[in-house]
Amino acid sequence: MSELTTVARPYANAAFDYAVEKQAVNNWLEMLHFAAEVAKNESVKEILSGSTAADTLADLFINLCGEQLNENGQNFIKVLAENKRLQALPEILVLFTELKAEYEKEIDVDVTSATDLSDAQQQEISQSLEKRLARKVKLNCNVDPELIAGFVIQAGDMVIDGSIKSKLNRLTDALQA
Repeated sequence: MSELTTVARPYANAAFDYAVEKQAVNNWLEMLHFAAEVAKNESVKEILSGSTAADTLADLFINLCGEQLNENGQNFIKVLAENKRLQALPEILVLFTELKAEYEKEIDVDVTSATDLSDAQQQEISQSLEKRLARKVKLNCNVDPELIAGFVIQAGDMVIDGSIKSKLNRLTDALQA
């Protein structure tokens, strides 16, 4: 997968730079999302892995996407087809989304708690993380009763584990040592 990321990165960067310049980041995100879904389709994957001519492939892909792509999006698809990179569209979408989040200083944070968090608790966690990370925080809340009590916060590489389950595991390890 890292090879696909390496292939996709310059295309994602170019698309993002263009989208920022034209103030159309959300529009490009929608186009890339749709095109990536088309590229993930099993029938389309077979066609992409075949030896179809670039022009034919680009026209077919653009026709499948229909009005979801504007003229610039269609040109992007043509460039990808010429360079045999249409299969990289899902990874281009992932990288584009990361660039958008970085640009907007936004981060997705997964919060897993033993019970449902109230709106006030979510607000407090969100505000604390926004101060700590200096970014706008988007919480994704999940419930895992196995945590017993407390919660686990994961934001990128950072993990804050305040669950009773992990504290009990650490205590067990310490007693066994």
